[in-house]
Amino acid sequence: MSEWLAEYGMFLAQVITLALIIVILIALAGKARGHEEHSRLRVEELNKRLRSRQRRLRLTGMNRKRRKMALKRFKKDDKHEARAPESSESEQRKPTVWVLDFKGDIKASATTRFGEEISALLGVINEDDEVVLRLESPGGLVHAYGLAAAQFDRLREAKVTTTVCIDKVAASGGYLMACCADRLRAAPFAVIGSIGVVAQLPNIHRLLKKNDIDVELLTAGRYKRTLTVLGENTEEGREKFLDDLENTHELFKRYVSERRPELDIEAVATGEIWYGSEAVKNGLIDDLGTSEAYLLERMAHARVMTLALEKKRGLAERAGLAVSMGLEHAVQRVYEVLEAGGWQRR
Repeated sequence: MSEWLAEYGMFLAQVITLALIIVILIALAGKARGHEEHSRLRVEELNKRLRSRQRRLRLTGMNRKRRKMALKRFKKDDKHEARAPESSESEQRKPTVWVLDFKGDIKASATTRFGEEISALLGVINEDDEVVLRLESPGGLVHAYGLAAAQFDRLREAKVTTTVCIDKVAASGGYLMACCADRLRAAPFAVIGSIGVVAQLPNIHRLLKKNDIDVELLTAGRYKRTLTVLGENTEEGREKFLDDLENTHELFKRYVSERRPELDIEAVATGEIWYGSEAVKNGLIDDLGTSEAYLLERMAHARVMTLALEKKRGLAERAGLAVSMGLEHAVQRVYEVLEAGGWQRR
């Protein structure tokens, strides 16, 4: 058994090494060609997607004869819709609901793409249109989410109707973004709030001092450095650091209050979080429900279009992603087999 495991391990190591070599060679070739990165705009009408899926479900329970008749009826309906004059009352221009997605990390890395999507929309959006943002973020860096919120605020300044849908979490910087919308909607157990500011850093000055290691920290400006990792921190530095946190918190509260004036900001700006069913009671959100349910409701009266800028991956990136996903799947499969074997032995 041990010999088999050793041979298998050697084989796996050779496969991984070969895969890495191939990826490196492809990456070098791609770099040598000097291709620039481009993004493509992907737009999809959710009304058509939903209709297609519902038709397939209807066909599932039919026998061959009825299925054939239904397919003919579907084709006839599609032709009639395509030929209908645009000026007819039933086909007058419906409002459009534009759907954007923002999944935030600690650095709000999606902000650049988000801003470009908004720029594209502002050139074509009409007065009766709406923008729905499906937002998911636990928050992160103040300046990063401040910029993301400022990008979203461009829609408010253009007097575009906006709705934020929160299915999982919009906390701290995520809620800073969310409150820019005209209406906030969240799932019953979505995490909302965390209107607060936190900062922490280690200090190893005593360890360095114990080992006779000196650290020279030179600054120009009284508060250029308040708390440090290596140097000795002072009470004055701590007080200044806390003042900065309080100032940031006040800016956070003011920003939210300006966009949700009916909210009792002092009652909710404690750094606490609430679930959606609680958040609707204290005014952090306006409605309960999922994004899927809201978009389905809007499809009855509007065209619902998803819009996303997608980065075009080069050959090297696609190959690397495929190898990475393959290795991840293999490791996960081995883990599952071992886990199943463990349960069987019990």
